[in-house]
Amino acid sequence: MRIDEKKSDYFTSILREIKMKNTVHVIDVESGNLQSLSNAIKFIGENEIVFIHDATEFEELDSKITKLIFPGVGNYGHFVKELTNRKLVGPIKRYIQSGRDIMGICVGLQAFFDSSEESPGVEAIGYLNMDLFKFDTNDDLFRIRGQKKAVPHIGWNKVNEIHQGKEILKPQETFFNINTSSKYYFVHSYAAILKNDKSHQAVRNAQENGWDFAFAKYGSETFIAAVAYKGLFATQFHPEKSGIAGLRVIKAFLSGQKSDATYPSVQQAPNDVEMNISGLSKRIIACLDVRTNDEGDLVVTKGDQYNVRESNEGSEGQIRNLGKPVELATRYYLQGADEVTFLNITSFRNSPIKDLPMLEILRRSAERIFVPLTVGGGIKDLVDPVSGEVYPAVKVADLYFRSGADKVSIGSEAVIIAENYYKNGKKKSGLSAIETISACFGNQAVVISVDPKRKYVTSPSDTPMATIKIMDPAKYGPNGEEYCYYQVTSQGGRKTHELGALELCIACEDLGAGEILLNSIDNDGSNNGFNLELLRQIKENVSIPVIASSGAGTPEHFEEVFRMDCGIDAALGAGMFHRGDYEVNTVKKYLQEHGKMDVRLDMDLKL
Repeated sequence: MRIDEKKSDYFTSILREIKMKNTVHVIDVESGNLQSLSNAIKFIGENEIVFIHDATEFEELDSKITKLIFPGVGNYGHFVKELTNRKLVGPIKRYIQSGRDIMGICVGLQAFFDSSEESPGVEAIGYLNMDLFKFDTNDDLFRIRGQKKAVPHIGWNKVNEIHQGKEILKPQETFFNINTSSKYYFVHSYAAILKNDKSHQAVRNAQENGWDFAFAKYGSETFIAAVAYKGLFATQFHPEKSGIAGLRVIKAFLSGQKSDATYPSVQQAPNDVEMNISGLSKRIIACLDVRTNDEGDLVVTKGDQYNVRESNEGSEGQIRNLGKPVELATRYYLQGADEVTFLNITSFRNSPIKDLPMLEILRRSAERIFVPLTVGGGIKDLVDPVSGEVYPAVKVADLYFRSGADKVSIGSEAVIIAENYYKNGKKKSGLSAIETISACFGNQAVVISVDPKRKYVTSPSDTPMATIKIMDPAKYGPNGEEYCYYQVTSQGGRKTHELGALELCIACEDLGAGEILLNSIDNDGSNNGFNLELLRQIKENVSIPVIASSGAGTPEHFEEVFRMDCGIDAALGAGMFHRGDYEVNTVKKYLQEHGKMDVRLDMDLKL
């Protein structure tokens, strides 16, 4: 039996086991992807979901609310402002004081602290006398290795300690089904970090008053990963995006099981595995290039140096059809993918509203995939050619988020934005797609997809771009050039720009991007491994996570890229998975067994 078939049977058994049928109320202040949370709640049981948008609705429903979920994504100040404008702070406080059950998620947890460094002067609900701080990119654990700690903190981390009052739970004990072995998906730049005497004292005072805490570490920084007090429970991680481990957390909240030792840990790393200094496991992403074929159907395809058509002598071949997007995405999730990325290379050619098939693919995928989904294609300001209505980039992104996406990937538009950034003396306009989306949904929601191609130069003085000295004579240019830089392209590699990949990434980070998906046209479709020299140049000069893409053909290529001393954050595979050469967990098992690397593996679970 295939791994994904066993996984499917496992999920079905969970559905048979859980027969909860409740009404779950969810606070909705239009802060990111609530579709996945809704899908997770429905997956766990036959629950009815009612959204609450403002104080009026809250007051009308108050007498019926027994389980309230309080999710938040993105910018702390934006989130709190929405709560204030909708007059929800008072009703939420009164609800908590009544002792009924409420679960905060991500910024929904952060709102229970006094303030955040992200948004000075903004006060939220404030139950815990602590402030939120940004993670330190100059963390000593990384600095002594010549690295920077990537911020945002994105990926699969574990909880290190769980404190019920002043008692530390044993490894086999759980806290709302949270344990110290399983991995959970975190995505945030700010946290309740225990960085000074005030924060440690605040935790001790809260424990004296009945608060429970779960702690995690990112590098050397310890932060609060979850809290509980009477009917209040909240997590910094996203349980709806943490696979089965996360679904169990939501299930525990909905069923009122604060302590339950009936479930084994979802993951258990061997003793000889070397843990990452960050605490994060090696992140493997499955990517699907989606476009319309010649018959008008949306299919998954794969290019060879960005050419997605079959090679036919004397004529243009058909679009390579490697399968249906939802089916393939689900397969990779069941095989253990840590994230799934859809790159819509047809994109919104006319109107985002008319691109219903791609939005439907997202909706259907989010119904069965409980890890992060990224989608790219056409994220920019658009004008509907029929109605004349203007769709700002942030509204286009919101369409994706409300269909189930967690992050949006910006490609060609990012090049234009960066060109204008340099043209204007590195001044920010506040109006670009990167700035507006990150201001609303947080920089962790914005991924920059870079499509560069190697360009040889005789000397660094021949270009204003940062160059790379080629160390291997066999890789010199056609005229013996010993230097190169990576020239940025757009429109699927068809248009080149007088801009280097490094210059693009630096500009986009400054403008508010939270992650870089670094492709390489030279390596695309080669199955010969990632472009290590390009990855090193970018990773050593930015402070946000970098995803290696293009060229992976074997598990050894993933080990090679993760062995780099610059600290690549994640690696992406496409063709090797589409063709069936390898399953995702085959790569992970290789990394764990051969490379002694920490990965998230939960393929062999049984009830």
